[in-house]
Amino acid sequence: MIAVQGVSFTYPGTSVPALKNIDFTIKPGQYLAISGPNGSGKSTLARLLNALLRPNRGQVLVDGLDTRDEAAIIAIRRRVGMVFQDPDNQLVGATVEDDVAFGLENLGLPPTEIRQRVALALETAGLASLRGRPPHLLSGGQKQRVALAGIIAMEPRYLVLDEATAMLDPVTREEVLQKVQHLRQEKGIGVILITHLLEEALQAEQIMILKEGRILFHGQPHELIQKEKILAELGFKLPATLDLAEALRQQGLKIPVNLLSVEELARTLWKLSLKM
Repeated sequence: MIAVQGVSFTYPGTSVPALKNIDFTIKPGQYLAISGPNGSGKSTLARLLNALLRPNRGQVLVDGLDTRDEAAIIAIRRRVGMVFQDPDNQLVGATVEDDVAFGLENLGLPPTEIRQRVALALETAGLASLRGRPPHLLSGGQKQRVALAGIIAMEPRYLVLDEATAMLDPVTREEVLQKVQHLRQEKGIGVILITHLLEEALQAEQIMILKEGRILFHGQPHELIQKEKILAELGFKLPATLDLAEALRQQGLKIPVNLLSVEELARTLWKLSLKM
């Protein structure tokens, strides 16, 4: 379990805290989205989760390991994998296969185990056919999946996606998030998705909204969409799916209020059509 306990953080040379008294936990297999406006502290919080930053006050515990403990940092970063917004910053190998193997080689794993882990990670990320391709020749979505495969190969217990879909088109964005969902369901990995897109956040089990370094909301997606004041305050616009669902309810169709995705709406409409 990752436990963030009373965490505050202020960057050197500034007087205004980036985060103020943050508390939450996430267990393996759970899915938490963290959203909020620019400057709300989302990326700062992401970097605190695997000791890229250390709290000024409070503590971050990863399976009981304190991120302030220098002796625990390597073990923490093996447990908490991170994928950033720009995949080019994470790609170092001459080929896709080399890149995915890079972290494993640094761990000093036996060659046989490295080959097995790389093959499985490439298959999971849908990159097996591109294993010999130079990363710089790939599309943005393919590069992001290579970065994801490199983390998968490390077999983390938690995966932090820090605006990892921000540079992708909608189709590729959905493709990457589906891979993450599959990974979570198959491997029981805890997922922390940092995103400024409400439609992405609504796919998670829990949503945390940050504003000016504080937690403004923490709860389930269907609870957030009913908080009109919070949504208006942040300038969030509900996804078109929710607007359509509300319009159909006003027409008398029995559409559940906690319906959030296109797939859920399509299934509901299909079931209703069978009863007509």
